[in-house]
Amino acid sequence: MAKWDKEYLTLCKQILLEGKQVHNRTGVDTIKIPYYSTAFDLQDEFPILTTKFVAFKSAVIEMLWFYQMQSNDVRELQNRGIHIWDEWKIDADGVYRIYDESGKIKFEKNFGKEWAHTIGTAYGYIVKKYQLTQKLIEKLKTDPEDRRMIMSLWQDEYLDTAVLPSCVWNSMWDVTDGKLNAVVTQRSVDVGLGLPFNVTQYAVLVHLISQVVGLKPGMLYWSAKDAHLYVNEVSGIQEQIRRYEELGDFEAPKLWVNPEVTDFFQFDNSRELSDIKLEDYQHHGKIKMKVSV
Repeated sequence: MAKWDKEYLTLCKQILLEGKQVHNRTGVDTIKIPYYSTAFDLQDEFPILTTKFVAFKSAVIEMLWFYQMQSNDVRELQNRGIHIWDEWKIDADGVYRIYDESGKIKFEKNFGKEWAHTIGTAYGYIVKKYQLTQKLIEKLKTDPEDRRMIMSLWQDEYLDTAVLPSCVWNSMWDVTDGKLNAVVTQRSVDVGLGLPFNVTQYAVLVHLISQVVGLKPGMLYWSAKDAHLYVNEVSGIQEQIRRYEELGDFEAPKLWVNPEVTDFFQFDNSRELSDIKLEDYQHHGKIKMKVSV
């Protein structure tokens, strides 16, 4: 059965049993543990949850928005039917606003009109400025034993002008025995909504980069500080645990990547995502959770 479901729900149970409830900037408390780590053998299983539906296309297109399109313009996601960054989009007048449930503004910050419709200097902006993807691919092709293959999205000079500084902020890359391995670090992880997306995204990224540099996908190592559940996610997580205990999980699906694509920047990033597909993805259906901003 799917190893990732078992690992994920073990983490959720640990947070519920051992975690500490704390306040945070969103106004919705979290239950947290200080650290979490795991590892995935991508030759053995493609990690995507089956005890709930994970929006595979949305996750992959968001990842391509960062590393392939290298964009911070939220409209590029919206044009593809993806609205996961809408809550962090700077308004047309250059002001970022957060609203409470009654529609009243509870926070606002003026970024300037030149940043309208973007998330400021975060994620794709950093990747593009430092050409992180291009440099990684070139290094993997020319000097795969290099020990400095790092893509860091955390750049101090751009934190104040980012709407949301990167949560998954760093990836380090290694080649051993013809396999590409990635070590991913995360400063904070929303286990209910974010972690399932993030793991699937970076698993796909390892597969894609492996293909274009002539390697096999190897290990994906995951390290996260402040692994938390928002209190408004607890009922959804309890439902997911119930499904696992009463219904079980499914076999992990297979990832298909178009073998004809040899240039990372040529993978289809449209709504169809025609070059990257999941085969035989079975799941127990959606579980709705509200994002906390």
